[in-house]
Amino acid sequence: MSNVSFGINLEFIRHQDKPFEWGVQKAAELGYSHVEPMVHLGRELLSEAGYFHSVSMLDDPLRVKRACDAAGVKLSGLSAHTPLCKPEIGVEYLKQAIRFAAECGAPVINTDEGPKQPWTTEEEDFVLMRYTLQEAAKVAEPRGILIGLEPHQQYSRSPEGLDRIHGLVKSPAIGINFDTGNAYLCGHDSLAWLKRVVQRLVHLHAKDISGQQSASERGKVTGTPVGCACGEGVMDWAKVVRLCRQARRDIVLSVECGTVEQAERSIRHLQSLARTAA
Repeated sequence: MSNVSFGINLEFIRHQDKPFEWGVQKAAELGYSHVEPMVHLGRELLSEAGYFHSVSMLDDPLRVKRACDAAGVKLSGLSAHTPLCKPEIGVEYLKQAIRFAAECGAPVINTDEGPKQPWTTEEEDFVLMRYTLQEAAKVAEPRGILIGLEPHQQYSRSPEGLDRIHGLVKSPAIGINFDTGNAYLCGHDSLAWLKRVVQRLVHLHAKDISGQQSASERGKVTGTPVGCACGEGVMDWAKVVRLCRQARRDIVLSVECGTVEQAERSIRHLQSLARTAA
């Protein structure tokens, strides 16, 4: 039986106008054991000014490690979403994210196929995705970094579509970063889909969906940036945790919510489930 830990994607401070290090410290204060930073290429004004949490991959990767060590938390992975369908972006982005992860100590990088070009066919897109993933896998394998494919966009919005992307490249480095909220909003049974991929699971985005968002968006969208507090929406987190314990490796449930207050309520709910199950 695999261990399950509770982490948080730093999107929870997106509206706080605070830097990366502040978010890591806040996550630790709330009781999370892991964090999932977001990384970007080049330089970005708000991040450089200390008003946004994303970290440039031109920075020293040890900046990330030092912040986590100082707060007493670990890295669950890096949020490294880039369009696999656009290799002119995705190839170099993923290769750099993998090298960055290896040096800062993040075991997983998470991504999805991203928005496609309007002029490419589905057949062409899958060739492009295979190229991108093959190039990324060649860099990930010798470094022991895992690539988590997430259901989020046009082709991964169904179990069959995500399986097809996962099967494009045969590599031990490529697994699944399951997103409970995205799967639900696509119109699927999140638990059934999670059970389908649990043996390929490398990371999980713990995203709950409010009743209001469910009523207005389910079946109409392929995903959402963040959800509500875990325990205040439609997800059965006790069942999610039980399924994750069937994975082949230890799994971090990385909460994706939009505010510090939601993050606090989420960890309280998840920790109460863990105590009950123990």
